[in-house]
Amino acid sequence: QVQLVESGGGLVQAGDSLRLACAASGRTFSSYAMGWFRQAPGKEREFVAATSWSGGNTYYANSVKGRFTISRDNAKNTVYLQMNSLKPEDTAVYYCAADQTRRRFSDYVTADESGYDYWGQGTQVTVSS
Repeated sequence: QVQLVESGGGLVQAGDSLRLACAASGRTFSSYAMGWFRQAPGKEREFVAATSWSGGNTYYANSVKGRFTISRDNAKNTVYLQMNSLKPEDTAVYYCAADQTRRRFSDYVTADESGYDYWGQGTQVTVSS
């Protein structure tokens, strides 16, 4: 069983930065891809970013490309989302997600929610204008 716990959310102003962290339990964390998704009020959950098991391959939604950076520290079982130049439209609950069964030691990453097996409880990010 894998547990994911997000942290680092908060209330910031437009243009500010935040770094989210997702701490994972489980011995196979470092072997699989990880992703970040978000859900704004009244909207469907959407993909934000993903990283391969090694961090060597990353993928971003167009809306965050150039502003957000996903990274991971496998020694700490933690994946991060550095968010710069935040905008009010980035306001959402941010969730991390883990692939733990599909593509071990693969460079493949996906924006599809069905590609992930475990989800965290989410952390709120609010960006004021």
